[in-house]
Amino acid sequence: MTETSPSIPVRIAGTGSYVPEKILTNAELADRVDTSDEWIVTRTGIKQRHIAADDEFTSHMATHAARRALEQAGIAPEDLELIIVATITPDTLTPATACYVQQNLGAVGAVAFDISAACSGFLYAMKISKRLISDGAFKNALIIGAEKLSAFVNWEDRSTCVLFGDGAGAAVLTRAEPGQGEILATEMGSDGRLTHLLNIPGGGSACPITTQNAGEHLATLAMLGKEVFKHAVTRMKEAAEKVIERSDLKPEDIACVIPHQANLRIIDAIADRLAVPNDRVFVNLDKYGNTSAAAVAIALDEANRTGAFKRGDHIVLVVFGAGLTWAAAAVRW
Repeated sequence: MTETSPSIPVRIAGTGSYVPEKILTNAELADRVDTSDEWIVTRTGIKQRHIAADDEFTSHMATHAARRALEQAGIAPEDLELIIVATITPDTLTPATACYVQQNLGAVGAVAFDISAACSGFLYAMKISKRLISDGAFKNALIIGAEKLSAFVNWEDRSTCVLFGDGAGAAVLTRAEPGQGEILATEMGSDGRLTHLLNIPGGGSACPITTQNAGEHLATLAMLGKEVFKHAVTRMKEAAEKVIERSDLKPEDIACVIPHQANLRIIDAIADRLAVPNDRVFVNLDKYGNTSAAAVAIALDEANRTGAFKRGDHIVLVVFGAGLTWAAAAVRW
């Protein structure tokens, strides 16, 4: 899905992130299932992941990340106009997790809602909020990717339980003044023919969890990894190339690529296909694992705060997730 030129430029005014205190290492996982640190690192690049406490919910992590983004942007919660939370692990099916975040922040004047696009959710939220600001409907927006995936992992399945972690990342979008940064182009897409490749089959209206099926792990993540890998590389490359082209950029113009943090092999393949050196590709997968909608948001905040890029630099974000979904954005910081 492409876009026409907006009338009002939009920038990222602040970022924030949060991960739970508890760390689960590969060695600790090896005590639970038949795996090893070498097996996990070789196949994924993941060394550890953060796991939320039992009484720590998606909305709590989202709120922590949101406060940090708001502080950096210099915007008070009461001045927020829009809150979008991207998540596949909401606190409750209804109301939306965004409404809990709104309550936690005291952002009483904001419109709040969730979107579900799995790992692509944060960039879906970016495109939606960018359009709403550029059209003049809102002056600012808080977008958050937040997940408590540990609540939806089958800890007996070594092929999936090693992959996922918990956390949240956020960004504040505002109207851009002349000389400030700008979100130059966004892209998103989906292919519902491939829903079976990565899903949580139970827990919805199609397959409610009952006393009869409660022990079948139906409300946990299931994935056909090899097929997902193939589609991820292709779609991420295409999406990134589109926003790079529409922004009139070349590979050498890009200071930092921030890809979805799912698998180091996928990240390396994307860097190769985009002709961007690995030292300009931001990776924190080893510390957090795959945090779905939160992954690119956490990486954006870490890259921002550690100086991976500077004011005026061009960055590209690109993601892929269940649905199957994909998205990308080109930004002048």
